[in-house]
Amino acid sequence: MFTRVFGSLSALRARPIPDLAGTRLAQIGARKWPLDSTSDSFAESIVRADRFGLVGRNHYAHARNPPYWRAIEGAVDALYVRESVGVRLQAADRRLRAEGLRLHLFDAWRPRAVQAYFHDVWMPAELRARHPSWSDEAIAAEAGRYWAAPTVDPASPAPHSTGGAVDLTIAWADDGEHLFMGGLFDDPTALSHLDRLERAYDDAGSYSVEEARANRRLLYWVMIEAGFACYAEEWWHYSWGDQMWAKQTGASAAHYGPVEEIP
Repeated sequence: MFTRVFGSLSALRARPIPDLAGTRLAQIGARKWPLDSTSDSFAESIVRADRFGLVGRNHYAHARNPPYWRAIEGAVDALYVRESVGVRLQAADRRLRAEGLRLHLFDAWRPRAVQAYFHDVWMPAELRARHPSWSDEAIAAEAGRYWAAPTVDPASPAPHSTGGAVDLTIAWADDGEHLFMGGLFDDPTALSHLDRLERAYDDAGSYSVEEARANRRLLYWVMIEAGFACYAEEWWHYSWGDQMWAKQTGASAAHYGPVEEIP
């Protein structure tokens, strides 16, 4: 039935997300991967995502943004990416638009103040409220799974500070309604793990699980086939040119360092 709706993309909705054990290993220590500051790519421009026909809204710059429900100080309304990232996103977007869908960006380049707030303030407070018995070390470790530490060393930038990382989903092109992914964007729990719905202990008879699983698969394969690397703990996070991408793909060095200010 869904073949008539999703057309050439139907096969991607049926293709399982592969075992991500290797991806998770590659995520460990990714910010220590080499960064070539002498390459031409290092100085590549960062530009607005809408220059490539991409649509989105910065989740942190508006108050209708669960689970926060308030604009975050320091967030910028526009979405910015490196030029090569924009070209690859555009290719993925066009593939979706051929079947009546499109990408929707939640976030791209992120100011250090926003990264610091979530890593240092919001996430630790949320974890302490939910797990009052956890040690400071456990809180710090769990916070780091969902929010990278803000950039201090330019040789070890937070992914979003580079302009190479994006948070996104898929929407219908005609009305902008998002496909169901089985959970909120930025839900800092195991439900957000990219492969969470691929596991055998999930209710295989649930229409909600089956629909969300198919949609996560679609996003995964469209982005991977456009050259991006995934982040296994978040179904919405993909990157190109940063250290996580370089380590996952075996590139000798990452292309992008941190961008402190936008043009």
